[in-house]
Amino acid sequence: MPAIQVRPGIHWIGVNDRTTDLFEGLWPITQEGVSYNSYLVVGDKTALVDLTKIGKEGALLEQIQDVIGDRPLDYVVVNHMEPDHTGAIALLRRVFPDVVFVGSAKTRTLLESFYALTENVQVVGEGDEIALGGKTLRFLMAPFVHWPETMVTYEPTEKVAFTCDAFGGFGALRGAIFDDEYADMGFYLREAQRYFANILPSFSGPVLRAINKLDEVDVSVIAPSHGLVWRHDPSRIVNLYRTWSEYATRPAEYGITMVWGSMYGNTEAMMNAVAEGISRTGIPLTIFDAARTHVSYILPSLWSQRGVMIGAPTYEASPFPPVATVLEMAEHKRVRNKQVAMFGSYGWSGGARRSLEQKVEQLKWQWFDAFEFNGGPSHEDLRQGEAFGERFARAILDS
Repeated sequence: MPAIQVRPGIHWIGVNDRTTDLFEGLWPITQEGVSYNSYLVVGDKTALVDLTKIGKEGALLEQIQDVIGDRPLDYVVVNHMEPDHTGAIALLRRVFPDVVFVGSAKTRTLLESFYALTENVQVVGEGDEIALGGKTLRFLMAPFVHWPETMVTYEPTEKVAFTCDAFGGFGALRGAIFDDEYADMGFYLREAQRYFANILPSFSGPVLRAINKLDEVDVSVIAPSHGLVWRHDPSRIVNLYRTWSEYATRPAEYGITMVWGSMYGNTEAMMNAVAEGISRTGIPLTIFDAARTHVSYILPSLWSQRGVMIGAPTYEASPFPPVATVLEMAEHKRVRNKQVAMFGSYGWSGGARRSLEQKVEQLKWQWFDAFEFNGGPSHEDLRQGEAFGERFARAILDS
C-alpha cells in the first residue's frame, strides 16, 4: 500500500501481512492477517515511529522514500522492542547511517541485546520532547504494555497518539486504514478483542494506567501498530480496552462460555442437553469444541463472560487433554472472576472432576457444581443435564 496521510505532516507507512500463519509463533492469523503500522512524522526534521518485522522492511523503506525522497531520516522512535516492530532496524541503519534511535532506558539495553546497537541511541523519559520543527514528539512511559520498555509517543500539534501494541488488533487492513472507512466494523472489533485477550490480559493493570495517562492529553487520533487507525471515534477503542482491562479485577458480562471435548460422543450428547438447559434462561451462550478450536478464539469469550461451563470426559484420571490445555492457558493469561461448573462422562473410574476442582482453585474461580455420568448418558441423565445447565445459568444471572 502507498503512504497515507493521517494528519498534515504525519503519514501511515504500514505493511500488511497476509502470509504469516502464527502471530508470535502462537496465535493463528492465517485467515485474518495482521498489519504492522509505522508512522512518518515530517517537520524540519523527520522521525519514523515504530518499524516492521524482518521480511517486510523493503516495503517500509519504499514508503519512507515515497514521502521524504532524498531527505535524511533523523530519528527512529522505538516505542516497543518486540521484533515485529523492530525487525527493520538493520536495513535502516545501512540506508540511514546517522539516524538516531529514540527509546526508554530499557530500550537502550534491549537494542544492544537484540541488534548489537549501542551508538546513536537517545534515551528519553516521562514527558521529554524532541522538536522536529513544526512537529513535536512527546514521550509517555507505558511500561508492561506489554514489555517493560514500552512507551507512547504523542504529537501535540495534530493530537496524535502513537500507542504501539495498545489499542491494536489482528486483521490485515482491507485497502483503507481508518475507522470511519469500514462498513464491516464488526470484524475489526472482534479481532481487537481477540488481540487483547491473546496478548494483553496479563497486563491489564498497566494498560489501565496507560489509559489514565492518555486521559490527561487531548487525543484526536489513536494510531496503534496493529489494526485500524482511529480518527473518527478514538474514544471507542480506548473505552473498549478500558472495559476489557477492568475484567481482570471485576466480573465480566452476563454470559456463559462452554468449553467441551468428547472422545466417543457421550460427553457431546450431554453437551447438547446442558446447552439446551442454559438457553432456556436467555443468557448468552458461546460453545467451543476444545479439540477443534484454537485457544486463541476461546480466550476472548472466557475473558469477557462471567460463567464457564466445562464439558470434559475423564481421560486417564484427568480431564480430556484439549479442555485441560484451554484451562492452562486461562491460568497463564490470569483469567479471573469466573463461576464454573463441569459435566462429563467417565468409564471404569472418575478423576476429571477432582483434577478440575484443583485447577479451579488455582484459577481462583468460584466452583458451582459438577454432573458426571458413567458411560453413555441415559434419557434420565440427559434430563438431569438440562436441569443442571439451567440451574447454573440462573446462578450466573443471580450473581
